[in-house]
Amino acid sequence: MREGVIRIGGASGYWGDDPTAAAQLLDAGGLDYLVFDYLAEVTLSIMARARAKDPDQGYARDFVDVVMRQILPEIARQKVRVISNAGGVNPQACAAAVRAMVAEMGLDLTVAVVLGDDLTARAPNLSPQEMFTGAPFPDADAIFSINAYLGAFPIAQALEAGADIVITGRCVDSAVTLGACIHAFGWGTDDHDHLAAGTLAGHILECGTQATGGNFTDWHLVAGSLDRIGYPICDISADGTIEITKPDDTGGLVSVGTVAEQMLYEIGDPQAYVVPDVICDVSAVTLTQVAKNLVRLTGARGTPPTTDYKVSATYLDGWRVGSTTTFYGSDAAAKAQAFCDAVFSRARMALRRMNLADFTETSVEILGAGSQTGNAAIAEEATEVVVKYAARHPDKRGLDVLLRAASGMGLSAPPGLSGFFGTRARPSPLVRLFSFLLPKADVPVEIDLGDNRLPCTVAEGQAFGPDTLPRPTPPNCPPAPVDPVTVPLERLAWGRSGDKGDSANIGIIARTPDALPHIWHSLDETTLQDRFAHVLEGEVTRYLLPGCNAMNVVLTRALGGGGVASLRNDALGKGFAQILLQTPVTVPRSLLEALS
Repeated sequence: MREGVIRIGGASGYWGDDPTAAAQLLDAGGLDYLVFDYLAEVTLSIMARARAKDPDQGYARDFVDVVMRQILPEIARQKVRVISNAGGVNPQACAAAVRAMVAEMGLDLTVAVVLGDDLTARAPNLSPQEMFTGAPFPDADAIFSINAYLGAFPIAQALEAGADIVITGRCVDSAVTLGACIHAFGWGTDDHDHLAAGTLAGHILECGTQATGGNFTDWHLVAGSLDRIGYPICDISADGTIEITKPDDTGGLVSVGTVAEQMLYEIGDPQAYVVPDVICDVSAVTLTQVAKNLVRLTGARGTPPTTDYKVSATYLDGWRVGSTTTFYGSDAAAKAQAFCDAVFSRARMALRRMNLADFTETSVEILGAGSQTGNAAIAEEATEVVVKYAARHPDKRGLDVLLRAASGMGLSAPPGLSGFFGTRARPSPLVRLFSFLLPKADVPVEIDLGDNRLPCTVAEGQAFGPDTLPRPTPPNCPPAPVDPVTVPLERLAWGRSGDKGDSANIGIIARTPDALPHIWHSLDETTLQDRFAHVLEGEVTRYLLPGCNAMNVVLTRALGGGGVASLRNDALGKGFAQILLQTPVTVPRSLLEALS
């Protein structure tokens, strides 16, 4: 560790990320910490089902069997400490597997576990309302998992107790980074600005290569090096200054654009990004390109945390299945629609013969014919399309009926039916998310060091209302340009979108400060509602981030239930930014020339 600075490598952004990332970061050298993020709500439900079948399962096995087996000797040699939420719904089993591997290799490493997030056993005694919809709590027998989003102070306590490797269950994604900062710098529960900075650093690292060129609007600038893309490294100072880079001699790109896109990824109100340890305000954060592949962030602010943990339950709500096929030739979209109409008609006749209920929900999306953009005009021009059809049903047998009906249409369909043969879709459980709040005092947290346990004390927090926050003044409406030119928004801005349950956010960052007023006034609520009318069922909210010349758009109830509960092709809203970036915006020609 350098004086007043720690270096943290972000080695995983999801369960299934490249297992060689940790070795790449260790080869770069100079790390103090290596952090891994594996969890999402759907991931927890998958792990919970695995644990139900085998009490020794329920964690990210590849973290142990692949990653740790590769790097344990090197982290011991370099004295790099590891923090990971790979424990999933069975962190003690994960820790036991790592401890056994440490012993097998003859290494001297202490493994600690953060416990307390798993509330599944309390399902019969819970009766909260869903925090976004007010829906009642599901039947306890349908529950897969219930996990509180724990914070970073228990991780810091485990490090203070001497842990070389800290394994958690569900914690907020950024906590694995913030925990390292709290331990290294001695930040306290009332160091709100510092805690916000550490949270921001964790948010940049938590999605791996999304900060270093992955999913970047200007993908063509990094396309030739995506195969060897570098994973993110964060240098964070005791004063909260953040610098993002990547290993030398790797692909990818670290720029104001790549880092800003990740900063806005999957957030709601940028002045009220709520985590258990602090409420973060990133609206005034500035990003500076200080060198090639080196971006500095400053200006994060924090206020006291709330009194509650967010808790997410996942539960079974019937079954789902979906499949795709292709049509090409004239009237391809019409042929695809006729095919699907016939499939569902046949399936419904079969359901009635079997005395089974109708489908709970169906979905048909003709990809390449405007279904993703809402542009019906594209359908008339399409000569080759992929059609995705899907359905929900309370009984798995109902979906088997649908698959048989689709298969039986092979010789009865319109001409041009084609596709890749040899595989067939299978029904899977439809897992819904149920989020609610629970007082922190009702969720005891402990550190398991193997030979003893330590209780954790968590800051109580206080009441918080975002409606009381002073908001940035929107930019003045620019005058009508003298020499106007209309271009797609992508010429003026970077953009990235993501999901939070059934809501989506789209972060739009102006490429130059002069473009922000034109963007803000062009993307008003009415324009945004019209742009996403084909998916939007709720409201549109805009937030301004003057520090990085950006705006964040939140679309509520826009994902058809979100995650595995959705039947849509883009259930996570990953392409929404691509739709918005094609919106025409009129600006002065001089502004466009300056950007060029």
